[in-house]
Amino acid sequence: MQGKIVKGIAGFYYVYAEEGPEGKVYECKAKGIFRKENRKPLVGDDVRMETLKDGTGSIVELLPRRSELVRPAVANIDQALVVFAILRPEPNFNLLDRFLIMMEQQGLNSLICFNKQDIASPEEKQALQDAYGSCGYQVLFLSARKGEGIAQLKALLAGKTTVVAGPSGVGKSSLINCLVPSAGMETGEVSRKIGRGKHTTRHSEIIALQEHTYLVDTPGFTSLRLFDMEKEELQNFYPEFAKVGSGCRFAGCAHLSEPGCKVKEAVQEGKVSQIRYQNYKVLYRELQERRKY
Repeated sequence: MQGKIVKGIAGFYYVYAEEGPEGKVYECKAKGIFRKENRKPLVGDDVRMETLKDGTGSIVELLPRRSELVRPAVANIDQALVVFAILRPEPNFNLLDRFLIMMEQQGLNSLICFNKQDIASPEEKQALQDAYGSCGYQVLFLSARKGEGIAQLKALLAGKTTVVAGPSGVGKSSLINCLVPSAGMETGEVSRKIGRGKHTTRHSEIIALQEHTYLVDTPGFTSLRLFDMEKEELQNFYPEFAKVGSGCRFAGCAHLSEPGCKVKEAVQEGKVSQIRYQNYKVLYRELQERRKY
């Protein structure tokens, strides 16, 4: 029988098999051969399984993956939906840029969703649109609490498997409950003391939205490190730089302290987001320091 791993906890894998009108989920263990081959089943994997007499199952084959993410560790994803709040908690743009870069490194497009638009001003929303929409990302503003913008988001998710990720407390679980009321995701409040959300998702899990449309809910993250990249490559993940950077005085300009840098001029003129440029400088220095040691 063929199925899809929708959840994995403590060595048990829950496999959804299209059996009957609503399908069925089997609790499975994986064959020991996967450990010998140093292969680990991931949420999102398509698998072949054998059913056992007690109603459980055994995963006997991992089918080829069309994509694989390292963090979150999931397979067969088509796109990413990164969720941040406009306010409460304040968005960490450095963390957002790290996530966007990480998804691009893994060959995935990202949709950026800013939740809690009902408590933001038009000026705050426009600033975010200018910063991220102008460099090619699809930016959505919605309110999970009021159900605003949900229809537009559903249209962008249709027919795809989308990994949903973002920091804790931004409303990911509330958003999923809007999209799939039957999911009944546990929601948490933002801690007033530290301004961050309580972790309500502790493992990755696939949720069916409609036919051929799946969401992968993942644990919230508070930090991400950039790996497998030289500092000179970083600017390739800032597409807005390419529009003006070809006019820099020096070939190989890092857009930091060089004279005649068109990117810096564009930042000063408001053509390139100050938010994005400051994040670029922080990440560049991080990569530079890492290579020293």
